[in-house]
Amino acid sequence: MKEFILCKYGEIILKGANRATFEAQLVKELRFRLSFCGNFSVTRSQSVIYIEPLDGDADIDAADEAVSRVFGIIAYNRAAQAESCTVEGICKTAAEYLPEKLAGARTFKVESKRADKSFPLGSIELSREVGGAILSACPKLRVDVHSPDVTVRAEVREGAAFVHAGQKKGAGGMPVGSSDRAMLLLSGGIDSPVAGYMMAKRGVRLEAVHFESFPYTSERAREKVLELASLMTKYTGGINVHVVSLTHIQEELAKHCNEDYFTLLLRRYMMTIADRIAKENGCGALITGESLGQVASQTMSALGVTDAAATMPVFRPCIGMDKAEIVKIAEHIGTFETSIQPYEDCCTVFTPRHPRTKPELSKVLAEEQKLDFEALVAEAIAGATVERIKYRPN
Repeated sequence: MKEFILCKYGEIILKGANRATFEAQLVKELRFRLSFCGNFSVTRSQSVIYIEPLDGDADIDAADEAVSRVFGIIAYNRAAQAESCTVEGICKTAAEYLPEKLAGARTFKVESKRADKSFPLGSIELSREVGGAILSACPKLRVDVHSPDVTVRAEVREGAAFVHAGQKKGAGGMPVGSSDRAMLLLSGGIDSPVAGYMMAKRGVRLEAVHFESFPYTSERAREKVLELASLMTKYTGGINVHVVSLTHIQEELAKHCNEDYFTLLLRRYMMTIADRIAKENGCGALITGESLGQVASQTMSALGVTDAAATMPVFRPCIGMDKAEIVKIAEHIGTFETSIQPYEDCCTVFTPRHPRTKPELSKVLAEEQKLDFEALVAEAIAGATVERIKYRPN
């Protein structure tokens, strides 16, 4: 008996004339992820993607886990292909395959889908036959069509039929790579990995820029950020992390500028540097983990001042979320425990005692003109290095 994984997608169905492009991107992403699990075939038909193990080395449990993190899949399930696309073949497969899947359940119902209209029975009649086969194999079960513990499904498609019990929730969203590229400002905190995850869920392929202030920040702080990027790849695929030193900029700000404006000025440097590296790498937007009002630099006025330093859109998917909501997502994607490790980042260096929460752009620009902005930006970009973080399947 051969076991498949059947994947169903959501939003892609609504894409009209462009639907095939999104489907192809999803299949491409699945094939890449599954290549780490063994030899699988990935095909699509009638809004379903079929994942078939091709030999004994194909690890279907690993494939199941990989599929759960692929954006674009709204639901998926393990299913057995019927021995033959006949009533008898479907019922025999159901009686052999499903008892283990129904262990612990007290009630069930059967739902059938007959995509192949040449099949001799209608959906209700097929459900009745499959239900009878299950009751014969599992006499302690009983049917409950209103609130069953498990819903069994029989699907008759072109030339093949499948049976399965229970359906798992997929990652949802759109396939990574279907919405161009964007540059994530990746710190060592909780918020920015969540922001990157949320934009990847909308199909964005991520690059990342990380700002450090060595020797004020440590090598361990850099390693922490690279570990966060590695954890994110389970959902996003590989990420290039551009590491930029802000040490000279911060020292110059501390020497020459009003302390109250220090954080705002630093954020403007970061936005400009990220913007230019993003353009060099084919990105069309910046992504930050900012949440409105969370800290002094994230007030509405402060965000307006920092946005003025960028030339491309700035996406802030966490902007209306509270910390508990962000933490919940961080725990879900596995970045929370790494994010809370106590290693400093550049934003904790030279922190002003009384940061401006309602700044005026004209006054910020006046402070900015005390330094050679363009020279400092160019110097920071010239010294950037790139860490290429590969996809991490486990």
